[in-house]
Order: sequence, then structure tokens, then C-alpha cells
Amino acid sequence: MSRASKLTLAGSTIIAGGIVVFVHYAQQAEKAAMHAGVIRDIEQQRVKMERLADFEMQRALEQEYRKVQKVSDEEGSVARPGQRR
Repeated sequence: MSRASKLTLAGSTIIAGGIVVFVHYAQQAEKAAMHAGVIRDIEQQRVKMERLADFEMQRALEQEYRKVQKVSDEEGSVARPGQRR
């Protein structure tokens, strides 16, 4: 083989190897980013469920307090049971 053909073969082999390494790295980075998105979504769902549970607890407390206490609306009159402010 001539010197030019050896250099061409070596160069194309190095370039092909570099492309394979780059594609592998890109796939790993994309996989990590997708996994991070899933983790973030799970955390958002957990926070949403906690907030919903807190809201339901506050609603139950409000109903309990409305049974025991008189609550007046913005106009100063007494609100009827079951009536929202």
C-alpha cells in the first residue's frame, strides 16, 4: 500500500471511531436528561398530592369550625351553614 492510502485508511478509521464515541456520549447524555425529567415529574406529583391533602384537611377543619362557631361574611351578616364566603 502506498503512503497516501495508509494515511487515508488511518484517518477514516480515526474519524469513524470518533463518530462512534460521540454518538455513544450523546445517547448517554440524552438518556440521563430523560431520566432527570421523569424524576422531576414524580417530585411534582408528590408535591401536588401533599398540597391536595393539606387542602382537604383545611376544608375538613373549616367544616368542623363552622359547626362550632358563627362565621360572618364580608358584609357582616352571619353566614348560613354550607354557604361559602
